[in-house]
Amino acid sequence: MQAIEEAVLECPHCGEPISLLLDLTGGTQSYVEDCQVCCQPILVSLRIDPNEDDYRVDLRREQD
Repeated sequence: MQAIEEAVLECPHCGEPISLLLDLTGGTQSYVEDCQVCCQPILVSLRIDPNEDDYRVDLRREQD
């Protein structure tokens, strides 16, 4: 697994595809990033599974 991974996901506000750069060296984390299309805040939850050398990303609207 690379240290920085690019993921193309769907914005939970506008439904458009957005590109996120994920720092996989920081472990499991949550942070807010604005959509590149509609500028609405998105809660990004990144879960790292060190045993399987894999990760999962969930995007939610901040108020959900």
